[in-house]
Amino acid sequence: MAQTTALEFQRKFGEFQHQAQREPVEITRHGRREFVLMSAEHYDWLKAAAQRTHKTADALSIVIDAVERAEMDPTHAPLDELLK
Repeated sequence: MAQTTALEFQRKFGEFQHQAQREPVEITRHGRREFVLMSAEHYDWLKAAAQRTHKTADALSIVIDAVERAEMDPTHAPLDELLK
């Protein structure tokens, strides 16, 4: 992902606007990531992907079988107490 400072982004807005059509541009302020500029098409794709859900009942039988056979690592056993 391309990266630039907020100051450089202000100076070369048009250039970064064109670049964001090809790939997201990360904008930093004081060395920390503050914003990501991306095309509307990329944003729409991300938004749609985040809204996709799958019902457990619709899972393939091979997936359901694998989940039923799966075992939790014993180091995570204390987490069971959180469910009670």
